[in-house]
Amino acid sequence: MAEDSEHSESTGCAAYAESGATRVVVGGAVLDGGRLLAARRSAPPALAGRWELPGGKLEPGETAEQALVRELREELGVEVEPVERIPGLWQLSPPYVLQVWTARLVSGEPRPLQDHDELRWLTPDRAGEVDWLDQDRPAVAEAVRRLREPAARAERQE
Repeated sequence: MAEDSEHSESTGCAAYAESGATRVVVGGAVLDGGRLLAARRSAPPALAGRWELPGGKLEPGETAEQALVRELREELGVEVEPVERIPGLWQLSPPYVLQVWTARLVSGEPRPLQDHDELRWLTPDRAGEVDWLDQDRPAVAEAVRRLREPAARAERQE
């Protein structure tokens, strides 16, 4: 995610979200050609070297979908189309919570322009090869499940 909001190891996200002081960070599970895009953090130092679903903070007046499009344009130089929100809300450092959307790559080749020093396209079988930030893991697991779903359906139809 963009900005310097640090991920936290805490739980209790739902209770915190009800307090009304919550700020949303939106992450993008960018899917293309049966692969998931992973981004390695370069900052802040506590997160550097770990992998995440790219994205960032909502600005006042923005929807989650608008923020995702803007953040991925700024961070990666790509245009995406948000597709569907992955169920769940994950606590980051207060007052931030993470929500994740699947997104389709519309145009551009992702490049690490801000907050990241490396990008990788991962197939479902390789998604576990990077050290994901803890809060991203449930959404990554769901994105991988969704990537596998069409292949499983195709196998059943044969």
